[in-house]
Amino acid sequence: MFIDEATIEVRSGKGGDGAVHFRREKYVPRGGPDGGDGGRGGDVVLEVVPTLNTLTEFRHKTKFLAKDGANGGPKNMSGKSAPDLVIHVPPGTIVYTASAGEVVGDLTTAGQTLVICKGGRGGRGNQHFATPSHQAPTIGERGEPGEEKTLRLELKLIADIGIVGVPNAGKSTLLSAVTRAKPKIAPYPFTTLEPNLGVASLDEDTSLVLADIPGLIEGAHRGIGLGHDFLKHIQRTRVLVHMLDGMAEDPLLDFAQINTELSLFDPMLAKKPQLVALNKMDLPDVQARWPKIEKALIKRGYKPMAISAVSGENVKQLLYRAHQLLAEAPPLPEPVETMPVYRVEADPRQFTIEATPDGWRVTGKAIERAAAMTYWEHYQSVRRFQHILEALGVDEALRKAGIENGDTVFIGDEYELEWQD
Repeated sequence: MFIDEATIEVRSGKGGDGAVHFRREKYVPRGGPDGGDGGRGGDVVLEVVPTLNTLTEFRHKTKFLAKDGANGGPKNMSGKSAPDLVIHVPPGTIVYTASAGEVVGDLTTAGQTLVICKGGRGGRGNQHFATPSHQAPTIGERGEPGEEKTLRLELKLIADIGIVGVPNAGKSTLLSAVTRAKPKIAPYPFTTLEPNLGVASLDEDTSLVLADIPGLIEGAHRGIGLGHDFLKHIQRTRVLVHMLDGMAEDPLLDFAQINTELSLFDPMLAKKPQLVALNKMDLPDVQARWPKIEKALIKRGYKPMAISAVSGENVKQLLYRAHQLLAEAPPLPEPVETMPVYRVEADPRQFTIEATPDGWRVTGKAIERAAAMTYWEHYQSVRRFQHILEALGVDEALRKAGIENGDTVFIGDEYELEWQD
């Protein structure tokens, strides 16, 4: 099944905890701190694999969790860093944030990678907190939490040539005739319910990537008949082969209708080079009406071709003409939606304080991160967290807000402390 949109949840790995440990050896009654550092958590990385052309993998699996880093050990042994979690996507995948719909990345080339969530750094062991005046610290850091994101993936097929036209014009027949693609074909409207890709070889050194775009109908630009789902795949093509159904009631009216739908969906589509081909020339009725249709299309500025996808008449010539147009076509302009957007990142040291019926809630990236990395069972680690409160200004802000002894302070959603002045 062809899937071109998916929503996934990703989470990078937590850093390993730094160890709080002291050297223990025979005849060494007071060994110094030798707690090792935790390993780094795994990143979540998207990587483009050119053999993929659908997001089907994400139909059933929607959660991707990278592994956590290993904890540090005694004798200054550092924990092992976790491997990155690599998620394979097809070329043409655009990554959006699910909440705000902002573009995170546009993955188009084979091997291209994008780090979606960075793994948390490993916590430091107590070996790093020893000083001449404090030689036996029970201070260490737990690993930094990983990042969590919900992403929306959208696939826009990447092809040299897009084959467009009304339903039953013969687009799938043409694609199957010139490539190894095997689209389902039957003589009724909307037989093709999903785009198909194929590679046509003109000679040993020349090939074309073609996309068969399912038949478009009036109102496609408004989403009628899955119009939006199909039209977006044409945006990345550089040349269009416009197939006309030779047996249609009015092929010229169909031609005008499809071009209107293209321009209403995206004005840039109307500017793409078009190679117009009247199909089904193996039928006598189509042969009879071809001169009139050819004359009308020439009058509109096109050089039409008459072909038969079934018998192969002029199909090879059609591909060579398409290749010539491709060589002359300008490169695709950079889509506006994929241009990098530079934003001023919020200061991680910022925090907010909210009075609640149960106490005071403090939220902020730096303070919540510090709480998650604190060993609450060690008094010296708790004292260090108190110094962080003072350094960030949380201590002073709570006093100004009117906190009193015995009040409960919530750090984010996970930690609950009692205020003691």
